[in-house]
Amino acid sequence: ADWFAPRADASVSPDFYEIAMELPGVSQEEIDIAVQDGMLVVTGEKRSEHEETGKSYFFSEREYGAFQRAFRIPPDADQEAIDAEFRNGVLTLRLPKMRAANGHARKVQIRQP
Repeated sequence: ADWFAPRADASVSPDFYEIAMELPGVSQEEIDIAVQDGMLVVTGEKRSEHEETGKSYFFSEREYGAFQRAFRIPPDADQEAIDAEFRNGVLTLRLPKMRAANGHARKVQIRQP
């Protein structure tokens, strides 16, 4: 395949959003993460390393090629504080939630004309 879509999980906690994407066989140098127009875009490539010399394959289920996944960034996520970690073939992206300056909701008073 020339393109494939890595599988991902998305979750939320009280303090952050988290996306975990399976990228086994992909090196960290082959992954690019960008924030663009309210989207978190992950692109990269998984290169095929098998040689066909002297082998006849009955089947091949592994996927290779370029990939791209785009995730909408929630309005309350801090786009400037996104954290990425790549370990054991899993890319984990954390998007912290923004907080009010004092951490509490602020009541807005209604003015009278």
